[in-house]
Amino acid sequence: MNDLKSQASRTAVPGKPGGLNAEIQSRIGHQLRAMYDDVVRQGVPDRFAELIKKLDAQGGAPQDNANGGSNDNNGRD
Repeated sequence: MNDLKSQASRTAVPGKPGGLNAEIQSRIGHQLRAMYDDVVRQGVPDRFAELIKKLDAQGGAPQDNANGGSNDNNGRD
């Protein structure tokens, strides 16, 4: 990553301090896509999917514990 910084400072666009040229922007884009592709492939954890289903079943309206709502977190905060 330090190589990218030093190369960026040498190849910055004139008149734009700290600007990145197209090659460096492309490299960063490829690295970000590779990193986030792994995250996307992991999918949604079952726990999150269950929470989303519960929220959808409630109509998306938040419930207040004082008004009869439950804090069903199975002892976890």
